[in-house]
Amino acid sequence: MVNRLADATSPYLLQHAENPVDWWSWVPEAFAEAKRRGVPVLLSVGYSACHWCHVMAHESFEGESTAAFMNEHFVNVKVDREERPDIDAVYMEAVQAATGQGGWPMTVFLTPDAEPFYFGTYFPPEPRHGMPSFMQVLEGVRTAWVGRPEEVAEVAQRIVRDLAGRQLDYGKAGVPGPEELAGALLGLTREYDAVRGGFGGAPKFPPSMVLEFLLRHHARTGSEGALQMAVDTCEAMARGGIYDQLGGGFARYSVDREWVVPHFEKMLYDNALLCRVYAHLWRTTGSDLARRVALETADFMVRELRTEQGGFASALDADSEDPVSGKHVEGAYYAWTPEQFAEVLGEADGALAQAYFGVTREGTFEHGSSVLQLPQDGPALDAERLAGIKERLLAARGLRPAPGRDDKVVAAWNGLAIAALAECGAYFERPDLVERATEAADLLVRVHMDGSARLARTSRDGRVGPNAGVLEDYGDVAEGFLALASVTGEGVWLEFAGFLVDLVMARFAAEDGSLYDTAHDAEQLIRRPQDPTDTAAPSGWTAAAGALLSYAAHTGSEPHRTAAERALGVVQALGPRAPRFIGHGLAVAEALVDGPREVAVVGHPDDPATAALHRTALLGTAPGAVVAVGLPRAEDGSGGEFPLLAERTLVRDLPAAYVCRHFVCARPTTELVELADQLGAVRP
Repeated sequence: MVNRLADATSPYLLQHAENPVDWWSWVPEAFAEAKRRGVPVLLSVGYSACHWCHVMAHESFEGESTAAFMNEHFVNVKVDREERPDIDAVYMEAVQAATGQGGWPMTVFLTPDAEPFYFGTYFPPEPRHGMPSFMQVLEGVRTAWVGRPEEVAEVAQRIVRDLAGRQLDYGKAGVPGPEELAGALLGLTREYDAVRGGFGGAPKFPPSMVLEFLLRHHARTGSEGALQMAVDTCEAMARGGIYDQLGGGFARYSVDREWVVPHFEKMLYDNALLCRVYAHLWRTTGSDLARRVALETADFMVRELRTEQGGFASALDADSEDPVSGKHVEGAYYAWTPEQFAEVLGEADGALAQAYFGVTREGTFEHGSSVLQLPQDGPALDAERLAGIKERLLAARGLRPAPGRDDKVVAAWNGLAIAALAECGAYFERPDLVERATEAADLLVRVHMDGSARLARTSRDGRVGPNAGVLEDYGDVAEGFLALASVTGEGVWLEFAGFLVDLVMARFAAEDGSLYDTAHDAEQLIRRPQDPTDTAAPSGWTAAAGALLSYAAHTGSEPHRTAAERALGVVQALGPRAPRFIGHGLAVAEALVDGPREVAVVGHPDDPATAALHRTALLGTAPGAVVAVGLPRAEDGSGGEFPLLAERTLVRDLPAAYVCRHFVCARPTTELVELADQLGAVRP
């Protein structure tokens, strides 16, 4: 058997490299081999931090007899959904259409022409809970393939036709305005959990992009209801088990509606988005809790996800080794019993910490253990004593076997992290965080970007992966570069963002202004994926719309603004109907309605007055405002590296700020209070 996964850049594929299954990666040769042998393709899609992917791998893919059957009757293809989101999207759409649900691991049987004809997710080793065993599925598919080939071919062709008929037509919709945004807020109010925060029931996911919309809507309209939903949800999550009360950072989701027990994997995209939300909540309210959570989450990303090359790893596993049983189980690294608290802290501090963190004799998790929370009725602890308790607990936890880390660098998610760390560094006067953001941006330029500014999706250990970037990579990386430009005053990041948004317009846009997830010259799958909905992270569609809008505000480029407006037609169509699933699009639409405002701060970089104006501009809450800072035209002859600085001068020989929106500019000011008022800023 040939080990074809040994040189993969995906940790998920490498986890399967030693399986007895004769795995292929997604390459044309695999489908040619299926055609030559006259067998179907078994496509298995997952990712390294996926708990049930590990379970199915252990139960089925590591078994010699199951592997032998797979090897004899199928060509087996393993795909990391994080490396190839286009493949995942196309076949997940088919799975959801056929079964009404989806998830990972995803198991799809294909013809040698890559047409799907049978679907599933996790299959157990024996029949249970109404599910057939994996071997029963394999035998059934094999029987149908050999005994009823015409029926299999007809099913596959019908599915492909159905998928082709799902073409979106949102590019012709109008530009979203205040009415659609008010309708979206009303829809969110109906789905809001007023008791526990968040939206919907269990499982409950952190609604990071919806929270960003709510904060921007409040900034534009003054809506207290929008702000209250954001405040209460952020507090509930920060007090719940979904937030790591010792080490910072958020887990993927809560299995209950109270935010108590998480699904323990920690994803870079969740933490980057939530870090930015809590920083923006602090910017709006001055909340100490929001400040603490934003900084702890930023520090978590730097401490536990940063790679040697300066990028950020994708995820930490949910599972780790239980020191008692020796088995890999979910949550073993994070859960505590009263006895463990007493052993680490002693009886007095142990009892106090139990009450403070909600650790009970019965337990809130499994086997009498508890996930740490911050109950509202917990005892008050002075800061020094609490810090000592947390330090000892963290040290003890550090002796436990740590969860595995998926250390591939995904371009899109690093773009999100760059934006979050740059802004946190600026808001909280932490230049080290801005440095970490800059280092990650440098890595993306050096490793992920080729001479034509095309992006590669992933890298690992400084080695670029084989897969082309998709739309979300271009949108999120451009967003990160634009945030970094505003924070650092280094116009090169605006220039790099321009390269990326130009490629979006040239390679991803349809004639009607809608956007595809893959480039015009990308590998042709059975359907060209095109999904505008925001799920765990911004869709490529809405991420690109936001980057196009910000770039247009920076440069005055009408083509980029027009492209952003046309892409946001999807928000007019979906915002009032499905606001939970277009949150980033709604946030971008708030910026569009507000302007967005363009802020130019001119002054010498060594002048404290310039720095004060710059920080005040960054703290403005006006939705999506862009900020440029640098020398005035009179000093360097060019208007600096930012178009917004052209024709700007000092005022009475003092650093000054210029705020414009909708082709109208306010009076330039040298006063912090006046600038703050022009940008709706809270001054914490």
